[in-house]
Order: sequence, then C-alpha cells, then structure tokens
Amino acid sequence: MKSAGIHHVTAIAGHAARNLDFYSRVLGLRLVKKTVNFDDPSAYHLYFGNQAGAPGTIVTFFPIEHAAPGRVGVGEVEEIMLAAPAASLGYWSHRLVEKGVEHSGIEKRFSQSVLPFRDADGMRLSFVGAAPPASPEENTAVPSSGEVPAEHAIRGVHGVSLLLEAAEPTAAILTDVFGFAKGGEEGSRQRYTSGAAIGGIVDLHAVGGFLKPRPGRGSVHHLAFRATDDAAQEAMAQKLASDHGRAVTEQKDRKYFRSVYFREPGHVLFEIATDGPGFAVDEAEAALGTGLMLPDQFEALRHRIEATLPEL
Repeated sequence: MKSAGIHHVTAIAGHAARNLDFYSRVLGLRLVKKTVNFDDPSAYHLYFGNQAGAPGTIVTFFPIEHAAPGRVGVGEVEEIMLAAPAASLGYWSHRLVEKGVEHSGIEKRFSQSVLPFRDADGMRLSFVGAAPPASPEENTAVPSSGEVPAEHAIRGVHGVSLLLEAAEPTAAILTDVFGFAKGGEEGSRQRYTSGAAIGGIVDLHAVGGFLKPRPGRGSVHHLAFRATDDAAQEAMAQKLASDHGRAVTEQKDRKYFRSVYFREPGHVLFEIATDGPGFAVDEAEAALGTGLMLPDQFEALRHRIEATLPEL
C-alpha cells in the first residue's frame, strides 16, 4: 500500500479577492477551479495549482470574509512548503520584498535552502529550493501569472510540516497506511518521504505540550493524501480502521475527486482523495478557473448563490 504523496492542502482565508490576488498574481499560481464550499455554498472554494491542476500542485481555500485570525497550535499543519528551483530563491526573495510580503531570511533544513514567508492572512508558507529548472517542454505545465517567469515558477507543493505533541503515533499512519519512510531527523523535526517528486514530504515537528490551535483565517483546515482510485482509497480506509482504530467517514463526492476523512492520532484532519476525475471534468483545460462551477445539487440555486458571493 502506497500513496503518491500529498494531493492538496486546504486552508481558511479572509477576503476572497485578496486571496485570489496573492496566490494568482504575487505567487503566480493558476486558479484552476472557482466553486463553492460543498458543505456551505455561501462561501467560495478556490483551487490554485499548475496549468492542469495536477494532484500534488494544489492549494485550496475557503475564503470567509469576516473570519477571525487563526492561531497555529498542536494538532495542525504549521507550514506549507512550496517547491521552486533552487536557483530561484534569490528571485523570490526580491519579489517578496517588492510586493511587501512578510518573510524571513533563507535558512537550511535537511540540507535544503528554505525561504519562509506568510500570505496575506498570515498563514505560514515557505519556498524550498528542491525542484530542478523545468525543460522547455515542462514549462507548458508550469503556472505563471504573466509576472512570474516560467523558469522561476512554483512547481507544486513540496510538502508540509505538522505541529504535534509527539511524532510517533502520526509516523505510524504515514509509514503503515501511506507508505512513507523516515528520511531524516533534525532536532525536534522528523522528515518522512513518499518518493514523489512533488508532494512527497511530511515533516513532523514534535513540541510537547504547546498551545492548541484556533481555527480562523490563515490556518490550515486539512491535508489530503493521494489515492490512485477508489479501490486504493478503500484499502487505506480499511487499514486505518482495522489496524489503527481510526474512524473514517463515508466517501464524499467532491466532483473533481472522491474523499474520505479522518483525524490522525495527533488530531490533524487528514483526507484521502482520489486522483480522478480531475478539474477538467466540467471545464476545458484551457478554460480552468474562468467560470463559477457548481455541483449539481446547487445548480438550481445558482442565481441566489451568485448574488451572495463577493466579487472577485
């Protein structure tokens, strides 16, 4: 049993237009889907990724206009790491300064250069110099807002860091269910890898008795891992229940993938999402993110939903 790594990371944002501007213009990611929260259609669900919206490149947001600020705490994703060419960290450092983005200096983690920064809602991210420069052919799959040259563009989600009281219970899920392997240890951090070039890293940052998280804008809602298909997802869900005593939800149809959810032992909300059918199921790839796409159950309410949502 093996996951190909991370499918996507979903977070809570504040102002929707500000969120769109930051991720599409400042970071140069492509808006690959503009839809609504399937559990609450009064709010957007915005998906950003590469040109095709491939699993492993996706960061998504629930923008909630008047959400209070969140607080990172034990049992939560503390940082999303974005993969960029190692030679491009200087470019990104200058761009963050130019755009007034809060950031720190370049540091080293697990022998990789890392540039930490925060988004417009204060969420913790970093660029990791982990991806090689794309070939001309690969550049067609690289997102670009027009401001970010393709040779410097983000390649996808490098990985995430989880803030936990203890690493071992979560590590057991990563290794036994998702097929990750321990790749190293630095101080209170343990690194686990799936072998995937994109989305293949999970760092477990064990800090003991620390503050509990406060959900809000700038905080991560859940972390999704990849399953190639329904059968792989079901096998993982059964193993979670039988071998690890985890309560797993029924499968939920998210239109672009099918999902099950569970709380891992450190209390982070994990999702297992199928690779298909993908974001081109209701829009041509060239037109991804251009229209408001609704699930079938909300299509009859389109006019009311469109009137409720803020302008982008």
